[in-house]
Amino acid sequence: MPSHQGGRYFFSKNDGLQNQSVLYVADTLDATPRVLLDPNTLTADGTVALKGYAISEDGSKMAYGLSAAGSDWEEWKVRDVATGKDTGDVLKWVKFSGCSWKKDGSGFFYSRYDEPAESAKLTKVNEFQKLYFHKLATPQAEDVLTYERKDQPKWGFGGSVTDDGRYLVINVSQGTDTKNRVFYRDLAAPDAKVVELLNDFDASYNFIGNDGPVFIFLTDLDATRGRLIAIDTANPARANWRELVPQSDATLTGANIVGDQLVAEYLRDARSQVKLFDLAGKFVKEVGLPGIGSAGGFGGKRADTETFYSFTSFTVPGRIYRYDFATGTSTLWRQPKVDFNPDAYEVKQVFYTSKDGTKVPMFITYKKGLKLDGSNPTLLYGYGGFNISLTPAFSVGNLAWMELGGVYAVPNLRGGGEYGEEWHQGGTKHQKQNVFDDFIGAAEWLIANHYTSPKKLAISGGSNGGLLVGACLAQRPELYGAALPAVGVMDMLRFQKFTIGWAWTSDYGSSDNAEDFKALYAYSPLHNLKPGVAYPPTLVTTADHDDRVVPAHSFKFAARLQEVQAGAAPVLIRIETKAGHGAGKPTAKIIEESADKLAFIGAQLGVTNSPPTLR
Repeated sequence: MPSHQGGRYFFSKNDGLQNQSVLYVADTLDATPRVLLDPNTLTADGTVALKGYAISEDGSKMAYGLSAAGSDWEEWKVRDVATGKDTGDVLKWVKFSGCSWKKDGSGFFYSRYDEPAESAKLTKVNEFQKLYFHKLATPQAEDVLTYERKDQPKWGFGGSVTDDGRYLVINVSQGTDTKNRVFYRDLAAPDAKVVELLNDFDASYNFIGNDGPVFIFLTDLDATRGRLIAIDTANPARANWRELVPQSDATLTGANIVGDQLVAEYLRDARSQVKLFDLAGKFVKEVGLPGIGSAGGFGGKRADTETFYSFTSFTVPGRIYRYDFATGTSTLWRQPKVDFNPDAYEVKQVFYTSKDGTKVPMFITYKKGLKLDGSNPTLLYGYGGFNISLTPAFSVGNLAWMELGGVYAVPNLRGGGEYGEEWHQGGTKHQKQNVFDDFIGAAEWLIANHYTSPKKLAISGGSNGGLLVGACLAQRPELYGAALPAVGVMDMLRFQKFTIGWAWTSDYGSSDNAEDFKALYAYSPLHNLKPGVAYPPTLVTTADHDDRVVPAHSFKFAARLQEVQAGAAPVLIRIETKAGHGAGKPTAKIIEESADKLAFIGAQLGVTNSPPTLR
């Protein structure tokens, strides 16, 4: 999606086979764009990725972050937009950080860690993040420390300058917990202290924007599905807080102030819905979307008269639309060309009952004309954690599977954010088994309703979804014909001892706690594989530079599964090189890995159709 800054438009594009997308700049939407940064020129194998960028207020400078070989570590530089040349500014040891420019363009705020030992940079625990200000044309050693907490090793900081340039808003996170703190500093007063505005760690507070000293937040305080509130920083007592947009029966997932309006993004049964409100919270209208699917974006500034959003579904490749606030109309700006007929496919949403009686939604996509005779090869994909919602999205890899006659199913498991914080918490810590029960329930529903059978059913998931697959494989091995656990958290007793693993204890708990240890041990994939059991065919995938979920998880799980396997089914591990947890992976490597996964489950489930001819 384009972003508008300083009279210029910035957007990325990929011809479909480029290892990395290319960043472009154009003076107008219709002007011929020019390349601002092409990561494909940085290495021959495309393993250096653009992880983030921020444009200065006047559009003249771009700060951007690069990562190599899939690592979470980033190196940030600055580029002159007019010349396309770097300025010489280099910032290292940046991780889990964006950057935010001061309005005068003198520099920007960013977060980083202390430099680790070379031998431990991919495994060392990441603690004591610090917030800095970098002044242009100065060495990193002279960066000004803006905020740190020596008493809080696990606090993370993100600094954002408000639209009017007056305040630095500091988001204080604690791992992956949805709860956070919010501090701020008045940039108009050079010696101003950091004010601890929200320091109770009692809810999620997502800063949306400000109207002078009044800050607007999306919060789940007393509203598990989200609401918008206003806090006057001159009178910040809770008794003075105002509710702008109350909680509704849909989940409020995001909001922005654009075009002098509040643009609110909702999920209703995992489908997107977008509404406009005035700054006082009065409903204005609903934005008409192109169909049932996932919409995202709607960024910009308060004075903008336009915004951009993407729309996708299981059968609609991601399209980009321009929304005009004056006319209230959406116009298609760009869409990819994929050689297939979307009318040949059917998407449906069903609701099934999990083990404890909870209703769980599931999307099912397949070629029209499907016979419900239990013989269809089916790929069941899940995640279920960290308040992350799985919404309709297009994938060429999934399309290839369906072209072969496969069914693709995605349940919205507890632990995700589809129905707000209550749904999320229902799949965390001592209730984590609910997630596995929901996934097993989805498999049983597909079998009971004759979409597939155990020998024709494959399960897939990555990261927390890899844990999901590993746990369900261990608990119900007879239920699946193949399994694809990717970059999974498999050792639930030691995950917190590496890199950013400690941050996941908000969802998982920690083995350092006796009660949590019992709950974790009960489902830990590594520790629940038993000798003498016939486990389904399994292809474990990981990468050598994964410093998010270190590959030791997958190494140990694959070795143990090979050791105890009683049946004849294969247990393989695929280890990608010069790659990490997934972000920034070159297109060539994605194609190779996708082909191997499809070939594996195709062979195990007996897929005999001719391969698709997708271009």
